[in-house]
Amino acid sequence: MATTCPVGFNVDELRAQVRATYERVAREPHGKFHFHRGPAYAAGYLGYNRAELDTLPELATARFAGVGNPLAIGPVHAGETVLDHACGAGMDLLLAARRVRPGGRAIGVDMTPAMRACAAAAAQDAGLDGIVDIRAGLYEDLPVDDASVDVVLSNGVVNLAPDKTRVFREIARVLKPGGRLYLADVVVEREFSLKVRNNPELWAACIGGALPEAELYEVSAAAGLTDARVTARFASFRDTSAEAKVSAEMHIRAVNFHARKPPA
Repeated sequence: MATTCPVGFNVDELRAQVRATYERVAREPHGKFHFHRGPAYAAGYLGYNRAELDTLPELATARFAGVGNPLAIGPVHAGETVLDHACGAGMDLLLAARRVRPGGRAIGVDMTPAMRACAAAAAQDAGLDGIVDIRAGLYEDLPVDDASVDVVLSNGVVNLAPDKTRVFREIARVLKPGGRLYLADVVVEREFSLKVRNNPELWAACIGGALPEAELYEVSAAAGLTDARVTARFASFRDTSAEAKVSAEMHIRAVNFHARKPPA
């Protein structure tokens, strides 16, 4: 299974590579990367509403590097608490924050200091800093209380995790009974070769650690989540250099994936 990294894989090197990659995205959002970014990509490839994105600070939208559209999976209601799991510069987080008004909260967790700074500044620019709470942390060890979140959003980051089983257990831990997971992530037709899976650069590009789609269901169920289903598919890596590096081996794509924590 691809739920953990290969034996001997240098997890510290992976984390350093991921952090360095997204620090650079935060500093140079229009630089050259192995993956698409920005509001035109979000609208054209992933189905976001461009008019809605245009109302958000560019500080958040220019640095968007997700692979799907988790907020299209299901509703977010006023008064709810939403967690954006590895929120980056905060585009999904701000969209969710608008939906939880009045009375709700939007928590963003990210390990990359520059991205957290962008998200916090963007929330202030959008007038949402009273709702948005940005926290430093890893998705394997979320700085969030047990059973405190109605909706977990996750966009293009589970594939980056060395231990996906642990990540899903953390998601299940923080969700309230009946809470929902709206996840977008990269999947592959079959597990990558060890050569690809041992490449930290391809992991940081959201490809090397991608699960076969069937294993997404398995790891979700193992964490105790139910009602799992794929709701949409995206060609997120079309025309990227990352796709070119693995296209001879297998097709890569992204999915919107819904799951739920069973009611108490």
